[in-house]
Amino acid sequence: MSGELSPIDKAKFVAAKRAVDFVEDGMRVGLGTGSTAAWMVRCLGELVREEGLKIKGVPTSTRTAQLARDCGIQVISLDEAKWLDLTIDGADEFDGDLNLIKGGGGALLQEKIVATASDQMIVIADVGKEVERLGAFPLPIEVIPFGWQTTKTLVEEMLISLDVLGRDVTLRMNGDRPFITDEGNHILDLHLNRIGNARQMAMVLNQVPGVVENGLFIDICDIVVVGYGDGRVEVRDINQGTVEKDRLDFTESDNLFSDLME
Repeated sequence: MSGELSPIDKAKFVAAKRAVDFVEDGMRVGLGTGSTAAWMVRCLGELVREEGLKIKGVPTSTRTAQLARDCGIQVISLDEAKWLDLTIDGADEFDGDLNLIKGGGGALLQEKIVATASDQMIVIADVGKEVERLGAFPLPIEVIPFGWQTTKTLVEEMLISLDVLGRDVTLRMNGDRPFITDEGNHILDLHLNRIGNARQMAMVLNQVPGVVENGLFIDICDIVVVGYGDGRVEVRDINQGTVEKDRLDFTESDNLFSDLME
Protein backbone atom coordinates (compact mmCIF):
# COMPACT_ATOMS: atom_id res chain seq x y z
CA MET A 1 0.00 0.00 0.00
CA SER A 2 1.37 3.39 -0.94
CA GLY A 3 1.06 6.38 1.34
CA GLU A 4 -0.44 6.59 4.79
CA LEU A 5 -4.00 6.08 5.90
CA SER A 6 -6.03 9.24 6.24
CA PRO A 7 -7.25 10.12 9.76
CA ILE A 8 -10.77 8.98 8.92
CA ASP A 9 -9.51 5.63 7.62
CA LYS A 10 -7.40 5.23 10.75
CA ALA A 11 -10.50 5.92 12.85
CA LYS A 12 -12.51 3.33 10.92
CA PHE A 13 -9.74 0.77 11.20
CA VAL A 14 -9.16 1.09 14.96
CA ALA A 15 -12.92 0.87 15.61
CA ALA A 16 -13.10 -2.30 13.50
CA LYS A 17 -9.99 -3.78 15.09
CA ARG A 18 -11.33 -3.22 18.59
CA ALA A 19 -14.78 -4.58 17.74
CA VAL A 20 -13.51 -7.97 16.58
CA ASP A 21 -12.28 -8.55 20.14
CA PHE A 22 -15.92 -9.37 20.91
CA VAL A 23 -15.93 -12.29 18.47
CA GLU A 24 -15.28 -15.70 20.02
CA ASP A 25 -14.55 -19.11 18.56
CA GLY A 26 -17.65 -20.88 17.26
CA MET A 27 -19.79 -17.75 16.95
CA ARG A 28 -22.27 -17.02 14.18
CA VAL A 29 -21.55 -13.42 13.25
CA GLY A 30 -23.53 -10.95 11.18
CA LEU A 31 -21.21 -9.07 8.83
CA GLY A 32 -22.21 -5.53 8.00
CA THR A 33 -21.90 -3.56 4.77
CA GLY A 34 -19.98 -0.38 4.02
CA SER A 35 -16.49 1.06 4.22
CA THR A 36 -16.10 0.66 7.99
CA ALA A 37 -17.58 -2.83 7.96
CA ALA A 38 -15.07 -3.77 5.25
CA TRP A 39 -12.25 -3.09 7.70
CA MET A 40 -13.99 -5.36 10.22
CA VAL A 41 -14.38 -8.21 7.74
CA ARG A 42 -10.70 -7.96 6.82
CA CYS A 43 -9.71 -7.96 10.52
CA LEU A 44 -11.82 -11.07 11.11
CA GLY A 45 -10.26 -12.74 8.09
CA GLU A 46 -6.82 -12.11 9.55
CA LEU A 47 -7.87 -13.83 12.79
CA VAL A 48 -9.28 -16.76 10.82
CA ARG A 49 -6.11 -17.20 8.79
CA GLU A 50 -3.45 -16.44 11.37
CA GLU A 51 -5.02 -17.48 14.69
CA GLY A 52 -7.38 -20.24 13.59
CA LEU A 53 -10.55 -18.44 14.65
CA LYS A 54 -13.56 -20.55 13.66
CA ILE A 55 -16.69 -18.57 12.92
CA LYS A 56 -19.60 -18.59 10.50
CA GLY A 57 -20.41 -15.26 8.89
CA VAL A 58 -23.81 -14.09 7.70
CA PRO A 59 -23.25 -11.18 5.28
CA THR A 60 -25.71 -8.33 4.78
CA SER A 61 -24.98 -7.82 1.07
CA THR A 62 -23.52 -9.60 -1.91
CA ARG A 63 -20.39 -7.44 -1.79
CA THR A 64 -19.80 -8.24 1.88
CA ALA A 65 -20.30 -11.93 1.11
CA GLN A 66 -17.63 -11.78 -1.59
CA LEU A 67 -15.18 -9.92 0.63
CA ALA A 68 -15.74 -12.43 3.46
CA ARG A 69 -15.07 -15.37 1.16
CA ASP A 70 -11.95 -13.65 -0.18
CA CYS A 71 -10.77 -13.27 3.43
CA GLY A 72 -11.30 -16.94 4.22
CA ILE A 73 -14.42 -16.56 6.36
CA GLN A 74 -17.02 -19.31 6.09
CA VAL A 75 -20.20 -17.71 4.75
CA ILE A 76 -23.68 -19.07 5.47
CA SER A 77 -27.18 -17.71 5.02
CA LEU A 78 -29.34 -16.39 7.84
CA ASP A 79 -31.74 -19.27 7.22
CA GLU A 80 -28.88 -21.68 7.83
CA ALA A 81 -27.73 -19.83 10.94
CA LYS A 82 -31.28 -19.27 12.26
CA TRP A 83 -29.96 -16.96 15.00
CA LEU A 84 -26.73 -15.05 15.49
CA ASP A 85 -24.52 -14.44 18.49
CA LEU A 86 -23.38 -11.05 17.29
CA THR A 87 -23.63 -8.60 14.43
CA ILE A 88 -20.97 -5.96 13.73
CA ASP A 89 -21.89 -3.18 11.32
CA GLY A 90 -21.26 0.46 10.59
CA ALA A 91 -23.66 3.41 10.75
CA ASP A 92 -24.21 6.65 8.89
CA GLU A 93 -25.24 8.41 12.10
CA PHE A 94 -25.69 7.49 15.75
CA ASP A 95 -26.98 9.48 18.71
CA GLY A 96 -26.46 9.31 22.45
CA ASP A 97 -29.07 6.58 22.84
CA LEU A 98 -27.31 4.52 20.15
CA ASN A 99 -30.17 4.95 17.71
CA LEU A 100 -28.91 4.86 14.15
CA ILE A 101 -29.42 5.91 10.57
CA LYS A 102 -28.19 3.20 8.22
CA GLY A 103 -28.55 2.48 4.54
CA GLY A 104 -26.05 4.79 2.88
CA GLY A 105 -24.68 1.70 1.17
CA GLY A 106 -28.14 0.55 0.12
CA ALA A 107 -28.22 -2.62 2.26
CA LEU A 108 -30.52 -1.44 5.06
CA LEU A 109 -33.11 -4.22 4.67
CA GLN A 110 -30.69 -7.10 5.06
CA GLU A 111 -28.77 -5.16 7.70
CA LYS A 112 -31.86 -4.67 9.85
CA ILE A 113 -33.02 -8.28 9.49
CA VAL A 114 -29.58 -9.59 10.44
CA ALA A 115 -29.15 -7.14 13.33
CA THR A 116 -32.51 -8.01 14.87
CA ALA A 117 -31.75 -11.73 14.54
CA SER A 118 -28.71 -11.30 16.82
CA ASP A 119 -28.18 -11.50 20.55
CA GLN A 120 -26.11 -8.34 20.31
CA MET A 121 -25.40 -5.61 17.78
CA ILE A 122 -22.12 -3.71 17.81
CA VAL A 123 -21.75 -0.61 15.67
CA ILE A 124 -18.34 0.58 14.54
CA ALA A 125 -17.94 4.19 13.47
CA ASP A 126 -15.54 7.08 13.28
CA VAL A 127 -16.30 9.90 15.68
CA GLY A 128 -17.68 12.04 12.84
CA LYS A 129 -20.78 9.84 12.71
CA GLU A 130 -21.90 10.91 16.20
CA VAL A 131 -24.75 13.46 16.27
CA GLU A 132 -26.87 15.11 18.93
CA ARG A 133 -30.03 14.40 16.93
CA LEU A 134 -30.50 12.17 13.90
CA GLY A 135 -31.36 13.54 10.49
CA ALA A 136 -28.44 15.41 8.96
CA PHE A 137 -27.64 12.29 6.93
CA PRO A 138 -30.43 11.56 4.42
CA LEU A 139 -32.70 8.82 5.75
CA PRO A 140 -32.95 5.94 3.25
CA ILE A 141 -36.11 3.90 2.80
CA GLU A 142 -36.35 0.83 0.60
CA VAL A 143 -39.40 0.76 -1.67
CA ILE A 144 -40.67 -1.69 -4.25
CA PRO A 145 -40.31 -0.53 -7.88
CA PHE A 146 -44.04 -0.90 -8.64
CA GLY A 147 -45.68 2.47 -8.09
CA TRP A 148 -42.61 3.98 -6.48
CA GLN A 149 -43.65 7.48 -7.50
CA THR A 150 -46.96 7.00 -5.69
CA THR A 151 -45.06 5.76 -2.65
CA LYS A 152 -42.84 8.84 -2.86
CA THR A 153 -45.89 11.12 -2.92
CA LEU A 154 -47.43 9.35 0.08
CA VAL A 155 -44.17 9.71 2.02
CA GLU A 156 -43.98 13.41 1.19
CA GLU A 157 -47.55 13.91 2.43
CA MET A 158 -46.78 11.98 5.61
CA LEU A 159 -43.78 14.18 6.36
CA ILE A 160 -45.99 17.28 6.58
CA SER A 161 -47.34 16.12 9.92
CA LEU A 162 -43.98 15.07 11.41
CA ASP A 163 -41.34 17.05 13.28
CA VAL A 164 -38.67 17.49 10.60
CA LEU A 165 -36.85 20.48 9.14
CA GLY A 166 -36.74 19.29 5.53
CA ARG A 167 -39.10 17.28 3.33
CA ASP A 168 -37.21 16.67 0.09
CA VAL A 169 -37.44 13.06 -1.12
CA THR A 170 -35.20 11.84 -3.95
CA LEU A 171 -34.82 8.57 -5.81
CA ARG A 172 -31.30 7.20 -5.38
CA MET A 173 -29.56 6.82 -8.71
CA ASN A 174 -26.70 4.71 -10.00
CA GLY A 175 -25.47 6.80 -12.90
CA ASP A 176 -28.47 7.45 -15.13
CA ARG A 177 -30.51 4.52 -13.74
CA PRO A 178 -32.23 3.96 -10.40
CA PHE A 179 -30.08 2.26 -7.76
CA ILE A 180 -31.21 -1.35 -7.30
CA THR A 181 -30.83 -3.15 -3.97
CA ASP A 182 -29.91 -6.82 -3.59
CA GLU A 183 -33.65 -7.52 -3.32
CA GLY A 184 -34.39 -5.66 -6.58
CA ASN A 185 -35.93 -2.63 -4.90
CA HIS A 186 -35.36 1.13 -5.08
CA ILE A 187 -34.09 3.51 -2.41
CA LEU A 188 -35.73 6.84 -1.60
CA ASP A 189 -33.53 9.25 0.36
CA LEU A 190 -35.36 11.57 2.75
CA HIS A 191 -33.51 14.87 3.27
CA LEU A 192 -34.93 15.81 6.66
CA ASN A 193 -32.03 17.74 8.27
CA ARG A 194 -33.40 16.94 11.73
CA ILE A 195 -35.73 14.19 12.98
CA GLY A 196 -37.67 15.32 16.04
CA ASN A 197 -39.08 11.91 16.95
CA ALA A 198 -37.15 9.07 15.33
CA ARG A 199 -39.20 6.32 16.99
CA GLN A 200 -42.46 7.77 15.65
CA MET A 201 -41.00 8.23 12.18
CA ALA A 202 -39.74 4.65 12.03
CA MET A 203 -43.21 3.32 12.83
CA VAL A 204 -45.11 5.66 10.52
CA LEU A 205 -42.86 5.14 7.51
CA ASN A 206 -43.41 1.40 7.50
CA GLN A 207 -47.17 1.95 7.28
CA VAL A 208 -46.86 3.59 3.85
CA PRO A 209 -47.82 1.16 1.05
CA GLY A 210 -44.76 0.30 -1.02
CA VAL A 211 -42.24 0.93 1.77
CA VAL A 212 -40.38 -2.26 2.57
CA GLU A 213 -38.19 -0.94 5.40
CA ASN A 214 -36.60 2.27 6.67
CA GLY A 215 -33.05 3.06 7.75
CA LEU A 216 -33.86 4.03 11.35
CA PHE A 217 -32.45 1.45 13.77
CA ILE A 218 -34.19 2.14 17.08
CA ASP A 219 -33.28 0.15 20.23
CA ILE A 220 -31.28 -2.34 18.17
CA CYS A 221 -27.66 -1.32 18.83
CA ASP A 222 -26.14 -2.45 22.15
CA ILE A 223 -22.56 -1.20 21.85
CA VAL A 224 -20.86 1.41 19.70
CA VAL A 225 -17.11 1.36 19.17
CA VAL A 226 -15.97 4.86 18.22
CA GLY A 227 -12.65 5.34 16.45
CA TYR A 228 -10.48 8.46 16.33
CA GLY A 229 -7.86 9.43 13.79
CA ASP A 230 -5.07 9.29 16.37
CA GLY A 231 -5.75 5.63 17.25
CA ARG A 232 -7.98 6.20 20.26
CA VAL A 233 -11.13 4.11 20.64
CA GLU A 234 -14.12 4.31 22.94
CA VAL A 235 -16.43 1.38 23.67
CA ARG A 236 -19.84 2.63 24.79
CA ASP A 237 -22.23 0.02 26.18
CA ILE A 238 -25.81 1.33 26.34
CA ASN A 239 -27.00 -1.57 28.51
CA GLN A 240 -24.20 -1.41 31.07
CA GLY A 241 -23.91 2.36 30.95
CA THR A 242 -20.13 2.11 30.62
CA VAL A 243 -17.50 3.80 28.48
CA GLU A 244 -14.09 2.16 28.03
CA LYS A 245 -11.21 4.05 26.45
CA ASP A 246 -8.19 2.57 24.72
CA ARG A 247 -5.58 3.30 22.08
CA LEU A 248 -4.50 0.95 19.31
CA ASP A 249 -1.09 1.03 17.67
CA PHE A 250 -0.67 -0.47 14.21
CA THR A 251 1.49 -0.48 11.14
CA GLU A 252 0.30 -0.03 7.58
CA SER A 253 2.69 -2.42 5.91
CA ASP A 254 0.70 -5.64 5.71
CA ASN A 255 -1.95 -6.98 3.35
CA LEU A 256 -4.75 -6.09 5.76
CA PHE A 257 -4.89 -2.64 4.21
CA SER A 258 -4.71 -3.55 0.54
CA ASP A 259 -7.69 -2.50 -1.61
CA LEU A 260 -9.59 -0.99 1.32
CA MET A 261 -8.60 2.58 0.65
CA GLU A 262 -11.51 4.64 -0.57
